[in-house]
Amino acid sequence: MPKWLEELLPILILLGVIGVVVWRLPKVELGHTAAFRRRRVLNWLPLGLSYAFLYMGRYNLIVAKDALGMNPDDFGTIKAVGTIVYGLSFIVNGPLTDRIGGRKTMLICIAGTVVMNAAMGMYLLAGPEQHLVLAYSLLYGVNMYFQSFGAVSIVKVNAQWFHLRERGTFGGIFGILISLGIYFAFDWGSLIVKNAPIPWVFFVPAIVLGVFFVLDYFLVFDSPADVGLGELETGDAKWEGDSGTVGVARVARMMLTNPVILVIGAIELCSGFLRSALMDWYTGFAKFTKLTSFVSDHWGMMQCVAGILGGMVAGMLSDMLFKSRRGPMSGILYGILVLGGVAMAIGLTTPALGPIVTVMMLSIIGVHGMLSGTASMDFGGKKNVGVAVGIIDGLVYLGQGGQVLLLGQLLPKDAARADPANWSAWPIAMIPAAAVGFLLALRLWNARPKGQHAPAH
Repeated sequence: MPKWLEELLPILILLGVIGVVVWRLPKVELGHTAAFRRRRVLNWLPLGLSYAFLYMGRYNLIVAKDALGMNPDDFGTIKAVGTIVYGLSFIVNGPLTDRIGGRKTMLICIAGTVVMNAAMGMYLLAGPEQHLVLAYSLLYGVNMYFQSFGAVSIVKVNAQWFHLRERGTFGGIFGILISLGIYFAFDWGSLIVKNAPIPWVFFVPAIVLGVFFVLDYFLVFDSPADVGLGELETGDAKWEGDSGTVGVARVARMMLTNPVILVIGAIELCSGFLRSALMDWYTGFAKFTKLTSFVSDHWGMMQCVAGILGGMVAGMLSDMLFKSRRGPMSGILYGILVLGGVAMAIGLTTPALGPIVTVMMLSIIGVHGMLSGTASMDFGGKKNVGVAVGIIDGLVYLGQGGQVLLLGQLLPKDAARADPANWSAWPIAMIPAAAVGFLLALRLWNARPKGQHAPAH
């Protein structure tokens, strides 16, 4: 294959997948006016691209860790600090987003991420290397505090623009944008690391996000009413006190005593463990064992394709086949993850590993979209969705923090990393998490929000 075609092929595959998905996208007719649809696109498109580039300012640490000379212990320490800060931040940031609105908190998120990524780049220009772990634990931790506003803000805004019956399908469209973020982070980030001074892996996302801060300031609004289109009745969960003001503690108590929210949170704890285990270690495994493949060489693109397909399939089927129930697709995808974990353990040294991890990424991103991105809106309701996302997505990142601490200790170091047999703890650790997630997902099979179905906009 010519070199130019080899470089172009991943982009062609990505564009082809996006084109097919958009072409085959089903429409859910709810009577929205043309003006409403146009303004909604103008709202979610810059918001979605902002969230995509937040990933570039979050996962650049994974891309740069080898170039920075980090061993698994160093990386595990920094990543654990960041993910635990991210998870615990939702205690504050979820209620704050419900109180002041997703638009304002998204702007806070972007501004903080810009500053902290710029600071991480500047440290590499001026800071002593022997204090890298300490400095990056602090800087990355603060970066992740600001990043924790992103998921809450995006769900808070979209909860007020999308009816329950169209959220699954839209979740698939939005999954395209989020999956692009993974592509930007891994493939674009890798290009930066290979072709520019290492600080630019932090400076580039800071510059891009600075542009989106300006776009979001002028284009993104919390609800249709803010642009003169009136309120949209979304048909999602209704809670005691929705018509008035309820204290944060009481809202949190209502959420934490709701069995559906608790089960979703427990599933997403497992999702965080699994997603991070795949994203953090696959390229390292391929590099150190010399078991590289097309998948490992284009890991960002393959995760993006997997995320697009997983999000679209899960979203469409949950709306069209399962009547907007999110549990059935979550259970099916978790069943695939159980089988995938077993297949990984068996085929760790075979060419089948790349396709196996790609299917597992498709499944885990599909589950994450169903639960954190969509079910949190359905069961939290548009007024209290910030607290719901705070609980659910916070557990995702606590799962990630637990994963990096565990596998950071179990995985081989130095010369031992060259032997694939020494990596057996990697897939084995994922199997119990997938099994627990599968059993919990079955409990959501018939779960529906207690809302009211009103006319659309």
